[in-house]
Amino acid sequence: METHQKGIQKESFIFFKVEAPLQQLIFVVLLLLSPIFASPPIALVFGLIVANFFGHPFLELNHKATNYLLQFSVVGLGFGMNVHIAVAAGKEGFLFTIISIVSTLILGTFLGKWFKTDKKTSHLISCGTAICGGSAIAAIAPVIKSNEKQTSIALGVIFILNSAALFLFPAVGHWLDLTQKEFGLWCAIAIHDTSSVVGAASRFGPEALQIATTVKLARALWIIPIALITAFIFKNKSGKIKIPYFIGLFILAMIANTYLPQMESVAPQLVSVAKIGLTVTLFLIGAGLNINILKSVGLKPLAQGILLWTFIAIATLISIIYLK
Repeated sequence: METHQKGIQKESFIFFKVEAPLQQLIFVVLLLLSPIFASPPIALVFGLIVANFFGHPFLELNHKATNYLLQFSVVGLGFGMNVHIAVAAGKEGFLFTIISIVSTLILGTFLGKWFKTDKKTSHLISCGTAICGGSAIAAIAPVIKSNEKQTSIALGVIFILNSAALFLFPAVGHWLDLTQKEFGLWCAIAIHDTSSVVGAASRFGPEALQIATTVKLARALWIIPIALITAFIFKNKSGKIKIPYFIGLFILAMIANTYLPQMESVAPQLVSVAKIGLTVTLFLIGAGLNINILKSVGLKPLAQGILLWTFIAIATLISIIYLK
């Protein structure tokens, strides 16, 4: 859920300067073609290349577009899922979720002190890694009253690692010969943003996609208690908490698909449209990643993010394989 990106999406160097009408035409044409010729991970790279070579003519709209498109896509994917399977997956992932969130936040606090990272930046990186990436950062930032630079650095770290996860996780999953169930649970817990979770799981198989989406959205609800705890720690009684209401629509979509026979004929079409929406979303996320993000992050926050991510990925994978 790539929200609150505005602070890091400033126009960067581009390789080919073209007139605005041509720039807009190139961008729109390639955006429309991305669902036809590219998988979600490739679409992200495609968007990154296009924006950095020709520029992003609609940069100020990018963060809103990705936010709404992702929510629409996730709700649409709900029409391809079964409530009973989702509940079973949610129960299995519940313990993993609690342990991973608590341990990641604790480790993130110690790493932040070790690297002497700014306290608010460190907390945002930890929350983004522990819960659901950009959405968690967007929810926690107003609670701790972080400034634009602090929020931008945290988002930059998360977006860089999300991009890598789209390619690394499916490759590692196939290399280790994980089942769809194992992979779905793993990427739901160890990948930051919902978009990257869904993108990676969709490459692995339908069962992995269902498990990953369900567990990840259940995990996103932990934004609420974590935000309340954060408000207490940072002594902010007036902090506003952004609740991911679209998760309720996702649940309704699953219920409709499970219990309404009328959905049998239209559900596949809705899921297909949702997958197109996901591909377009990742194209736009890639288009929002530019050189300024890399410049703004810095080595210490990036090192903290990488170590946290490595910890949660390896610890979760070992737990899923050997302690299930």
